[in-house]
Amino acid sequence: MAQINDMTVGSPSRGILKFAIPIILGYILQQMYQVIDAVIVGRWVGVNGLAAVGASTSVMFIIMGFCNGSCAGFAIPVAQAFGAKDFRKMRCYVANAVRIAFWMAIVITVVSAMLCTKILQLINTPQNIFDGAWIFLFLQFLAIPFTITYNLLSGFIRALGDSKQPFYFLIASALVNILLDVVLIMFIGMGVEGAGLATLLAQLFAASLCVWYILKHMQLLIPKGEERELDNKRISILLNNGIPMGLQFSITGIGSMMLQSANNALGTVYVASFTAAMRIKYLFTSVYENTGVAMATYCGQNLGARNMMRVKQGVKSAVMIMFIFTLFSTAVILPFADTMMLLFVNKGEMEVVSNASQLMRIACLFYVPLGFLTIFRYSIQGLGYSNLSMLSGVMEMIARIGVSLWLVPAFGWLGVCSGDPVAWVMADLFLFPAFFWLYAHLKKKMARE
Repeated sequence: MAQINDMTVGSPSRGILKFAIPIILGYILQQMYQVIDAVIVGRWVGVNGLAAVGASTSVMFIIMGFCNGSCAGFAIPVAQAFGAKDFRKMRCYVANAVRIAFWMAIVITVVSAMLCTKILQLINTPQNIFDGAWIFLFLQFLAIPFTITYNLLSGFIRALGDSKQPFYFLIASALVNILLDVVLIMFIGMGVEGAGLATLLAQLFAASLCVWYILKHMQLLIPKGEERELDNKRISILLNNGIPMGLQFSITGIGSMMLQSANNALGTVYVASFTAAMRIKYLFTSVYENTGVAMATYCGQNLGARNMMRVKQGVKSAVMIMFIFTLFSTAVILPFADTMMLLFVNKGEMEVVSNASQLMRIACLFYVPLGFLTIFRYSIQGLGYSNLSMLSGVMEMIARIGVSLWLVPAFGWLGVCSGDPVAWVMADLFLFPAFFWLYAHLKKKMARE
């Protein structure tokens, strides 16, 4: 029988850490095999190959951000129903979320694949890497149904407090991805195409593991009889949670795409620098992101249990965790950024190393604003106000567009480096008052009921 973690009881900090650590480790591992992707491509294919793999990073952030964000939002009503111990309602949500995700996967995959060429033209992809960038992006689009399946089902599993199994599945898929990278790139010589195909097959494997686990060990989630029926009310609630959460990531991604387009226009060296820096940066920022994911489930369960005091205690615990990790990440990045970037290229490409290291060092000085952003954003989502949290994505988008239009033309690579810090600070200016207003609002609402 699967382990279920009820976060409405016990120590908030212990509950959050118990839930968050497997998620964090899983996503660090996921980012690690993306790093290994980039290392293998950079070392065996070259700087142009590395640039081709990274040229469309922001595009995938927009599309997959919408898919993954929507799936995370669909899991929130499931977590709330679980917290309220209403398992029939929970399974109705599961059935209707699967129905929505199925059609979403088909539409997004078909439309994205058809627009692949136009997308790369839109973001100023250098001509010398265009063909490699196209095949890599196209294969990423073909993987969308499997990525949606994994994120939806793992979201359901986490909604019941079990964050360990999705972590194990990521370990398995990461090993598959790395093995396929070695075989397809180093031995068969498929280059960038091999990297894309390896990722696609690894996503298929992860999705299959989630399906198997729920069918075998988490039958509490499996709808039966009337629970499987189309329910317009449930669909409306799911869409009200999922779509704003998905749009939040996509809106944020529009700003990132503008920033990457401005960076791509600087030339292949800067595209490669951006790719290398992003791969390592995501290793660190995934900790903040997934502490936030834990807070969404934590707040959702405790809202269902009508315990706002535990919500407040949980946010305080998450902030403390964030500060501790920020000290660690800063202590690692500042002295060792250059060493980390040498993983991707040889010592003859020191311009790439220098640029990428500069971006990493500037970003890490703003990890505290990033931490507040993720904690408050996901807590707001867990409390059922995804529309409100979406506005923080709008703030990020405006900030990155402003940087790409004014700072990058004026300061070049230094302007690119300022993109994330400016966006994080702008989002916090909205999220701080939004969270405290919402907390007070819900507390008063419960007191009246």
